Amino acid sequence: MSRKQHTRNATGPMGPSQRQLRAGELIRHALVDVLREQEIHDEALLGVSITVTEVRLSPDLKHATCFVEPLGAGVEAAVTAGHESEIIKALNAHAKFLRGQLGRHIDMKFTPDLRFRHDESFDAASHIDRLMDDPRVRADVAAPDSDEDEGQA
Repeated sequence: MSRKQHTRNATGPMGPSQRQLRAGELIRHALVDVLREQEIHDEALLGVSITVTEVRLSPDLKHATCFVEPLGAGVEAAVTAGHESEIIKALNAHAKFLRGQLGRHIDMKFTPDLRFRHDESFDAASHIDRLMDDPRVRADVAAPDSDEDEGQA
């Protein structure tokens, strides 16, 4: 009789394991050092500072998805013009070089393959801030407090 093996999915209801989280933070810190030390010769990356916000690892720790946010001089205008996709493409084009450099900074059995994605969380947070600043939403948020006061009187 064969036994059914239970595998833990990183995106499952339980979320990533402690090992994945710890290795992700190790890789994030090392990747920041690599990006700071190494100059990547690519026009899309000139004058752009890259913030690595999160690194998510696969359960076997062999694939890493790196969420990045471009910062720096003139980036605001460039991002609105769709330049951030060029930055992500450039980082993905240099992923093997970055992986090689990363291998010198971390002490892991395998250096994971890197895949770069734009971090959408900043856009979502600013969208929520704009929604909360809307006068109609403020009125809705303040309205339940006054209804509770009337019910208690």
